[in-house]
Amino acid sequence: MRFLYIALIVAFTAVVLLFKFQNLQTATVSLFSASVTLPVSLLVIGIYVLGMLTGGALYALLRSWIVAARRVD
Repeated sequence: MRFLYIALIVAFTAVVLLFKFQNLQTATVSLFSASVTLPVSLLVIGIYVLGMLTGGALYALLRSWIVAARRVD
């Protein structure tokens, strides 16, 4: 089973590296007067990480609201 996990990690890493090297074009993102120009692959990875963080925070917030609502009853 250990070799299966290692093979999956190697395959995932290969796919991520392939994605990074195939998306070297740059894109500019602007917000108000600030702008940043980064490779598309870094923008996609950054957006994915921000989505994980905000999704986890939203899940925790909703869960705490549900627990608090159950205590009131």
